[in-house]
Amino acid sequence: MAKSTKRNNKKHILGRYAFIVIASALVGVLILFKLFETTVVEVSAWNARSKAIFSKIDTIAPERGNLLSDNHNILACNLRVYDILLDLRHSKILKMNHIDMDSVYALADSLDKYYPRRQGLTNPDSLAKYSWRTKLKREFEKDPEKRTRALRMVKNGSLQDYERVKYFPFIAKWYKTRNTPLYKTPRYKRTYPYGKMAFRSIGRVNQNAQTRQTHGYSGLERDLDSLLYGKPGLAKKVAMTSGIGNWTTTPPRRGYDICTTINIDLQDMLEEELHKICEEANAVWGTAILMEVKTGEIKAISNIEKLDDGTYGEALNRAVQAYEPGSVMKPISLMIAFEDGLVKNVTDMVDCSPFMRTNDPHGSGPKTMKQVIEQSSNTGIARVIFRGYAKNPERWYDRMAGLGFFEPIRSGIYGECTPRIRRLIDHDSRGNNITMTARHLDLARQAYGYNTELPPLFTLSVYNAIANDGKYVRPHLVRSLIDENGRDSILPIQYIRPQICSPETAAKVRECIREVVWGEHGTARAVRDDRVEIAGKTGTAFPVENGQYNRAQRRYAFAGFFPYENPQYSCMALVLAGGGNSANRTSGQVVKNMAIKMYSRGMLNNASDYAMEKSQSKPVIAASSFDNSNRIAGITGSRSVRRLKANDVSDTGKMPNLIGYDAASAIRIMEQRGINVRISGTGYVCSQSIPVDTPLRRGQTLVLRLKI
Repeated sequence: MAKSTKRNNKKHILGRYAFIVIASALVGVLILFKLFETTVVEVSAWNARSKAIFSKIDTIAPERGNLLSDNHNILACNLRVYDILLDLRHSKILKMNHIDMDSVYALADSLDKYYPRRQGLTNPDSLAKYSWRTKLKREFEKDPEKRTRALRMVKNGSLQDYERVKYFPFIAKWYKTRNTPLYKTPRYKRTYPYGKMAFRSIGRVNQNAQTRQTHGYSGLERDLDSLLYGKPGLAKKVAMTSGIGNWTTTPPRRGYDICTTINIDLQDMLEEELHKICEEANAVWGTAILMEVKTGEIKAISNIEKLDDGTYGEALNRAVQAYEPGSVMKPISLMIAFEDGLVKNVTDMVDCSPFMRTNDPHGSGPKTMKQVIEQSSNTGIARVIFRGYAKNPERWYDRMAGLGFFEPIRSGIYGECTPRIRRLIDHDSRGNNITMTARHLDLARQAYGYNTELPPLFTLSVYNAIANDGKYVRPHLVRSLIDENGRDSILPIQYIRPQICSPETAAKVRECIREVVWGEHGTARAVRDDRVEIAGKTGTAFPVENGQYNRAQRRYAFAGFFPYENPQYSCMALVLAGGGNSANRTSGQVVKNMAIKMYSRGMLNNASDYAMEKSQSKPVIAASSFDNSNRIAGITGSRSVRRLKANDVSDTGKMPNLIGYDAASAIRIMEQRGINVRISGTGYVCSQSIPVDTPLRRGQTLVLRLKI
């Protein structure tokens, strides 16, 4: 019996062994067959696939260069940010036998507090719909294999945000382990530390949806994109011990850092002055430019317009858009007249009686060239130009073209226009004849600033040349290029023309322009100030709407330079406002206030003296919450800047009174309440755009005006 059992076991063992041997042989045959098929039959297809994989070249995006101010402060840079994500199909979550929803809801509450999905929601239904509780509950109710692998909890976060999130409920249990469901993906975000300051000139970037490349689409970011973007690198696929990886064959080259001519202090001052004047005049919009005379460097440029809520914000860059200049054209016409010998001296006389359907509002008697500019005589400047161009009106256009008037300035500002002045030929585009009378009427109007369009930047460039003894320097926003190795390539000063007129002509025109401010009958007498001698010309023009002049509004212009004896800066402002204003009281005041502030800060080769600023009648004791001025020697009167105390922090849901507080404290408390804060000026809060006790809602924007 035992022998029989033993024989049966041996038989079973041999049968099983035979089965294993046969199965192994079959598998071996299959392997050999597959090997033969792969290496012989399908070799061409596999070689083609291998070639396709290993011949693929990937592009490595370069790091974009920075935009810097004239003293190398950062205007635009790349900030490394992170998207913080949670893998809901991670092995550690899938292995959980039970999801503790109380822990998940605690995570949701933490996310709602620090990283809400939607800002500024007040409706309970909307709050519930877009809460993290709703989002996480919906995800965890799904089949585990269908949950998202990349639940983004924080967009554009920092490393500090990542450190905070990893200690949130539900996630904190894994923070000490290496392989966690929480991870972050880095990328670069273009950041502008000075916010809206000169942002139309600095520009912005966006990412192409197809190529995933980031390029500039406005301002310097666009015009200098080829320099800022850098040169992409190349990488190819290579076989590694653990698969296929990328091998960099050509490393990317970082874009140039570009040092601009913008001066942050001057930019802040210009924006504040333009904003103040526009508010006082209830203007529709305003633009202003400050330029260095000798170099053509644009030190500040500002554009603002009235928004729908009645406040003012950054606007279209109208500094490079073409408008009818009005009387600021007259000194340019006079410059050509002096240069062509139509008049010799500033004391030469011209008849200012009615001419070409134009009357002189300041009297029709004879005037000197100084009086023509001082009193802004339309007939006077038209009669002077007629001395040289009445017989051939088309030569007026040709004369300006020879001076480079219609060539692009290439300042680096996107959207730049060239002057538009019609050439006064004897036929139109259809071949119809144009009478000499009609051509003469157009010539007269062009001479005193109508029937022509000039961008403010172009107008200022000619005034700058007059201040610069006729040297027609090119206005520009780029000072130097800095490569990835730190080498600085300073760009040389460029000229549109070496001389637009002789130094003698420039001196005569400057003498005439000075009378506009300092003459007995000057149209800009309100621009006078004994501290800085300013010379400039006013101009007024009606805006055109639907082909007709809108006489309810006017564009008020003032273009000039200072100090008069040794011009260092040229400046122009243009303001569109109601008809009850004047260039003398609007745009002229922008230039005047800039000159005074620069003088008081010692920026005009003078000793700094802040006491000369009218706004600083008493010293300010900053960061003081109580009056201790009696303990400071020499202080006879002062005002203290209030700081927020502990009992001021309570959130009542209404707008507090911030007048008198320092900017840092005011910003801190309002941001704690979910209010976005924009500031204008320097010093302490003197006005706020949201009235006291107004109900607040998260996401609102509050504008605080600061004043010393």
